[in-house]
Amino acid sequence: MPPNSGVLGKDLPSVMPRDLVLGNGNLLVCLDRNLFIRDLYWPYVGLYNHVSGRLVRFGIWVDGQFSWIDASWDRDLRYTPETLTTQCRLRNERLRITLLVSDAVDHRADVFVRRIVLQDLSGRQRNARLFLAPDTVICETDIGDTCYYDPFADAVIHYKRDNYLLWGGAGENGRLHGWACGIKGFGGREGTWRDCEDGTLSGNLVAQGSVDSALSISATIPGDGATHPCWFWLTVGKNRETVLELQRKMQEETPAVAHRTTEQYWRSWVFQGPSAVISPVGKNPEEWLDLLPKRVRIQFRRSLLLIRTQIDNRGAILAANDTDIMRTNRAHYSYLWPRDGALVAHALDGVGFGSLTRKFFRFCQTILPPDRGAFLQKYGPDGSLGATWHAFVAPNGQPEIPVQEDETALVIWALAYHYERHRDFEFVEELYGGLARRCADFLLEYRSPETGLPLPSWDLWEERRGVHTFTVCAVIAALRAAARLARLFGDEDREIDYANAAEEVLAAMTTHLWQPEQARFARRLELLADGSAVPDMNQDASLHALHLFDVLPTDHPMVVSTMEQINDRLWVKAGIGGMARYEGDYYARISNDLVSVPGNPWILCTLWKAQWQIASAKTIADLQDPCDLLEWANLCALPSGVLPEQIHPFNFTPTTVAPLTWSHSEFVETVYKWLKKYTELSVGQPDPAGTEI
Repeated sequence: MPPNSGVLGKDLPSVMPRDLVLGNGNLLVCLDRNLFIRDLYWPYVGLYNHVSGRLVRFGIWVDGQFSWIDASWDRDLRYTPETLTTQCRLRNERLRITLLVSDAVDHRADVFVRRIVLQDLSGRQRNARLFLAPDTVICETDIGDTCYYDPFADAVIHYKRDNYLLWGGAGENGRLHGWACGIKGFGGREGTWRDCEDGTLSGNLVAQGSVDSALSISATIPGDGATHPCWFWLTVGKNRETVLELQRKMQEETPAVAHRTTEQYWRSWVFQGPSAVISPVGKNPEEWLDLLPKRVRIQFRRSLLLIRTQIDNRGAILAANDTDIMRTNRAHYSYLWPRDGALVAHALDGVGFGSLTRKFFRFCQTILPPDRGAFLQKYGPDGSLGATWHAFVAPNGQPEIPVQEDETALVIWALAYHYERHRDFEFVEELYGGLARRCADFLLEYRSPETGLPLPSWDLWEERRGVHTFTVCAVIAALRAAARLARLFGDEDREIDYANAAEEVLAAMTTHLWQPEQARFARRLELLADGSAVPDMNQDASLHALHLFDVLPTDHPMVVSTMEQINDRLWVKAGIGGMARYEGDYYARISNDLVSVPGNPWILCTLWKAQWQIASAKTIADLQDPCDLLEWANLCALPSGVLPEQIHPFNFTPTTVAPLTWSHSEFVETVYKWLKKYTELSVGQPDPAGTEI
């Protein structure tokens, strides 16, 4: 994740989370609480962003009065249950009107559709005009853009090179009511969106450079009911012919059909994975899910759908796509971190979505550098190397590749688990030599001959260099997984080498990272200039790796003692509770009371605590506490179900990006582990899938 700013969250510019996100793996549309499009990605999820945090405004003119959707409106923003279409109610008492808005990204085509139904609250018939004002920066720059009204399409088209965005609409007469193209943010011009506010657009036909546009549709609102649906839409493609053809198909089939079929597609999709694997043999999966509170069940499915929006169709699993984070750092989260991707893939494989994760593993094989079996920090969805803040020079001045070894290790660990869930032998065999074996060979060699531990690398949070317990646990898990894969494919020598190395690293970890005086593991060994190593005893949620990766038995005294201490110290004891990342975490920190608030609560860290409670449970009654933490995570969600990265310790508001894919995947992982443990405790039946190789 982007490096810490070092300033308090209360001093940061306010952020507006993405309350609703919609996508199909090529086109991703992120909306804020005003139903303004704030991020628009195509042709990859995460690349390119053709809005980049600017605004595609939405407003209405009625009775000679104009209003953008803003804080003066009462807004209820949700998804239609179990789908990726929205169900939003916007009410304005001053204008005496309600708008029922439902958005969708077509699951088959790169088309965004907005349906609007207007309801009168005044008791008389009125005329209204709806406005959409796109402010685009095609390919993330406003240099050399063009927008123009296309009379053949009755639409406004924005384009640059091979990126075309067609904005269209249909009011009660089936056509646009008005349009305007203009200059924004240049030469003192505020933007064409201002042209909307008198209810009539200028009709300017074309503009180039730093451009924006506006379009309107009209409707007559009956005084005793609601209008027929009105529509705005966006089609995206590589040339004019493509976007015109997409519009033509939608007009022939009608946008209502695209909207309805997309809704049904996602409702079917979200049930097809879990139904196969989350219930014990002979049990109805829906009845088994009913063991959990209704809000948890709803959030479970919502998390699966939101995770899908953040996965590119070519395999990259993006961390987040909320560009408001760039207010504090001119960087963003629209990258694949192999570590995050592996953890998300692990959660998806657990509940049956192997078709998605196969794309991820193939993508990892394509981005693995040809000269070594180790990933770098992060990658774009097109496979390009992402921006980094890690130097290619070690603290001692020697050149080095800035490795984050846990990223490499967790991909192997997740791949072995994928096979154990799905038994897709031929697929994994394709990846064994070019991915798993190359990465495992790197882990085998990247060790200190003096200690037996992995050599220094960057930590899970990407802030510190050293030998980290989280990384060591990931390496142990990866080498064990690699040994199982080697056995599967008859690679006997490597099987022995990997298995022996895993146990050697485990022995080194208990020798060098266990601190008997404190009765817990150190977060890391910090290497000093003179070559000595100093244990870093700052308590850190990343120590949950001890049980997350099954490095030691759950009831091992070293594990129990470490977990008890960090779960107590990192719990936020004031305000809303939840687990901080580590003592003194300063990323967007709100409170300086580090005794009661060691850091802002992180959803994924809190769910790690829940997973520890699940792993430790001896009776069904022991599963109540982790269930309560799942309920706590629900409280962190926006009304739409979107989960952020971290939250304000006193009021449940997001402080950084939302949605965070990792937060949602840990929710899915926790639900799966809870159900699996319930199965084991209630019927004595092991998980029917997931047996090790």
